[in-house]
This record gives sequence, C-alpha cells and structure tokens, in this order.
Amino acid sequence: MQVYYGLENFKRLNFGVVTSGTFDGVHFGHQKILARLQEISRALGGETVVITFWPHPRLVLAKAGENDLKLLSTIAEKIELIAQQGINHLVILPFTKEFAQMLPDEYVRKVYMEAIGTKRLVIGYDHRFGKNREGGLEYLLANEAKYDFEVEEISRQDIDDVGVSSTKIRQALLAGNVKMASQHLGRAYTISGKVAHGDKLGRKIGFPTANIEIPEEYKLIPSDGIYAVKARLNAQNLQGMLYIGNRPTLKGEQPKRIEMNIFDFAADIYGQTLEVTFVDKIREDVAFENVEQMRQQLYQDGENARAMLQNSNE
Repeated sequence: MQVYYGLENFKRLNFGVVTSGTFDGVHFGHQKILARLQEISRALGGETVVITFWPHPRLVLAKAGENDLKLLSTIAEKIELIAQQGINHLVILPFTKEFAQMLPDEYVRKVYMEAIGTKRLVIGYDHRFGKNREGGLEYLLANEAKYDFEVEEISRQDIDDVGVSSTKIRQALLAGNVKMASQHLGRAYTISGKVAHGDKLGRKIGFPTANIEIPEEYKLIPSDGIYAVKARLNAQNLQGMLYIGNRPTLKGEQPKRIEMNIFDFAADIYGQTLEVTFVDKIREDVAFENVEQMRQQLYQDGENARAMLQNSNE
C-alpha cells in the first residue's frame, strides 16, 4: 500500500475507487466498507483509495477545554490496519481549520477529481465534507451530472453498524470489557509505548514491571485494573499481566501508571517499544491494607492471568 501525506505526490489515477472517513479503529464495520471497495475495483479494473484525515477533525475543531475525544487507533496503527485490508493507496489529508472552510464543490473538484482521479466514490448517508459540513451524499447525488464519477451509497444499516461498533468499542474499553471490544474490532485491542524507568517497587516485592509510556495523549486506555495480556517486543512474543491505575495502596497522590509484569523474563528493555495486546480483565484496581497484602494478591493475579492466556491459546 502506498501512503501519501497530502496530495502533492499523488499521481492521478485512471480509475480511482474511493472512500473517505476517519476509520478510527478500522473495526468490522469499516472492514465491510473496504471490502466493498475492493469488489468494485476488481469488477471495474480500478485502484482502491482510502482518504482519511489527520489530526482527527474533532481534535482540531473542538472548543478549548471541550475536547475529551479518545481514539481507538493512532495514525501509525491506522496505516497498518488499512494496509492489512489490501488497499492500494492511503491518502492522509492534513486537517486544519482552514481546510475545514473549503466549499463542497471546491473539495470535490480539487480532491476527488483533479488529484485522485475518482471514477467511483463509495460513501454513506452520514458522510459530510466542506465548509460547515454542507457537502454529503445528497449534495453529491444532486450534482452527479457535473462530476466525472459515480456515487455508490453504503447502506444505512452498514453505516449505522459502523457508528454502533465504534461507540460500543469505546464503551467496552472504558468499562474494562476488553473481550467485548475485541469482538467488535475483529481483533484484540492494543496499546504501544516505550519502556521507561519507574520507582522499582514491583521489583522489590517480586513482581518487576515494565513501565510503559504512551506518547499519544488521545489514545484510549482501558479502565483501571489488572489485565491478562500478550506483548510484542521486536520479534519476540511475550505474556504477562498489566496494571493500569494510580496505585491506591501507596501513600500520597500517585500518577497513573501502565505497568506490565512480563512472565518468565528478565532482560533490560528500557527505551524499547512494547506493543501490548489485551486478552481479558482479571480484576478492578483496589487499595490494600499494606504492600504485603498487595503482593499476595499479585501472586493470585499471576495465576489467573496464566489461566486466561492458556485459554486464549486453545
């Protein structure tokens, strides 16, 4: 898949089969749309193009202090997930307040026609573009005669399924139900970050942890608690349990931590990137009477995590 940041280096196609959207998470609903794109491309001899935007429009247009949007995928994750769907071209348009002021007709001509070479555009009833979101399916159908491409509407049911899936995935993750989120995504939910130095408390009580720093503030983190997880470090597959929370057992206000206790592992991995995949939730984050009580519970958590991971592999 060819990836383009903007339209400057995109070579206009003879027959572009195009869709456009944010595609956050690239879940089952999105995958149905991308599969339809490929069906049309194979039937008509075209090339598939996905247009998306970065930053996410809501991150740009939200009023100060009112933006609490959390996303299911980083831009790097989105690129990889769309590539896995067999798409030919991914165009990432820089989204700015100035870009949002482009009139619908100007957007259609400059993006779809002049830059991409669109011959078939596949969108849903809720797709909006241009200044004040004035462009959409009705606009395109009403003006189809003056544009050099055909518009195919994605069924309302499929589009509604996309919206429902996105909402359900976010709600499930915020409730710690990572298994339900995985069902709607079509794969397990992941987060990635570099391993940083912590205060070594885990090591002192027999549970050394990799302290993971997530650089993207907008990335949705599941609710606080203990999770059974798998991880990828370079080409190595790992397993363990992950803690998310503010360590309420310790005195004083604690920053939120994301820490993985990697089973049967002792290498120094500071500064390396760890990709964590959620398998199931073990328990909520709770305050213990003392550190010894917490340590005893962690032994039980480890046993539970190993059992969950074993079941997930069967």
